[in-house]
Amino acid sequence: MFAINKTLLLPDGSPSLKLLAALLDTHGEQSRKRLDRLHDEYLGKSVILGRARSKGLPNNRLAHNYAGYIVSVSSGYLVGSPVKYSLSDQPDALLPIKEALDRSDCASVDAELAVDAAIYGKGVELCYADEQAQPRTAQIDPRRSFVVYDDTVAHQPLFGVTSHDVLNDQLVAQYQVVDVYTAAEHITFQGNTLAALTEIDREPHYFGAVPMTEYWNNSQETGDFEPVLSLMDAYNTLQSDRLNDKQQFTDALMVLKGVGSLDATDAEAEETPQAQPDGTLVRPAAPISETPLTPSERLRQTKLLFLPGEGADAGFITKPDAESGNELLRQSLSDDIHKFSFVPDLTNEKFSGDTSGVAMRFKLLGLEQLTKIKERWFREGLRNRLLCMAQFLATKGMAAVDVDAVQITFSRSLPVNDLEIAQTVQTYDGLVPRELLLTQVPFVDDVKAALQMLDDENKKALEAQQQTFQTQAFQYGNQPGEEKDGTEDA
Repeated sequence: MFAINKTLLLPDGSPSLKLLAALLDTHGEQSRKRLDRLHDEYLGKSVILGRARSKGLPNNRLAHNYAGYIVSVSSGYLVGSPVKYSLSDQPDALLPIKEALDRSDCASVDAELAVDAAIYGKGVELCYADEQAQPRTAQIDPRRSFVVYDDTVAHQPLFGVTSHDVLNDQLVAQYQVVDVYTAAEHITFQGNTLAALTEIDREPHYFGAVPMTEYWNNSQETGDFEPVLSLMDAYNTLQSDRLNDKQQFTDALMVLKGVGSLDATDAEAEETPQAQPDGTLVRPAAPISETPLTPSERLRQTKLLFLPGEGADAGFITKPDAESGNELLRQSLSDDIHKFSFVPDLTNEKFSGDTSGVAMRFKLLGLEQLTKIKERWFREGLRNRLLCMAQFLATKGMAAVDVDAVQITFSRSLPVNDLEIAQTVQTYDGLVPRELLLTQVPFVDDVKAALQMLDDENKKALEAQQQTFQTQAFQYGNQPGEEKDGTEDA
């Protein structure tokens, strides 16, 4: 996080060119290398892929994408179900903001922000106005974007910075464009180098606050798999070396004892033309190298080792089998990766079978605690988004909305036991308000609409019951022996 004193800013709240260049240079030095490493790990480009071994030795390089798995599970658990917004005091006042969020497809934007936060330790969002002057929001690359805060305990955002390279028709970078977003303006700079940046445009944005928001993953701004990078590297190395050992076992040396040796005469004999069935002579392919082979090179090519001795014997040289120990080490590394990342292995047998909701929550306790921390920081970013949207729509005549009063609800993406939920709701019926009970039903999106439907059905059922009762009473009153107008049948 960049925190500076507000006195360093110009009177209009924007940074000077000197300060801007220093911030971009510091961000490039401190963050770019780290963020690029995390980006490569997420894409499966582990450091094992660059490993080199001595010539002639097997060099299998296996990259296991634990990073992608951890990010997919943790981000999906957080926002796999779309975030819901509600305002109990002014439900209609929130409708314009919800419509603006729907136009931006914020469910997809939230998913992208959650993935970025899980990879880089933060996701970055930008609110902007489209060609029709409608507020929209989008995710931008955290590797080239950041927000600068003041150095008070509140750490209020001062401005946001994002940059990108402009390419020519040969896809070569010509110059760099830097966009700065203050609480009131969008300022654009351009230059071939940071020292040569010049302002080329400035315009108001009407969001009433810094429209760039950072969605932190935690207070340290670390990714979900960043603490276990060394364990992931060790796992890749172990698995690669296991395969190398298997390949070397296949290419084991044969030891021939007391049966001569492969000398130069033998090599020349191998190159003697061989007679074919049709009478033609075919010379074997030329040797790989015209230079004389060293003993070690010849050993690797022929896979034969000759030893002096009296009795003839033959056998293979193999390494001791350490497969059982390797498997224990592999399982230990895998368990540690899941343990210290707080993301369980959902393919493990302990997650199979018919498991109750309580048992499942115990197994996911670590992931749940991790997600609660992520949720608190994510909620703060969403509230800043709502503030920007409300301020922008207020300039277009929308009624004022108390953003702090908006309820932001996250739903966990868990396997649902419908029978267990139905039994729980039925047990609490009459003890807990129906509106609260309906919020526990997974397929009910609009609780108020569901309550209205229940009331309508109950009303229709009551009317039908009354109609049936009246019909039965009328029929019963016409039966013989009943009193009619004070008389009885004879």
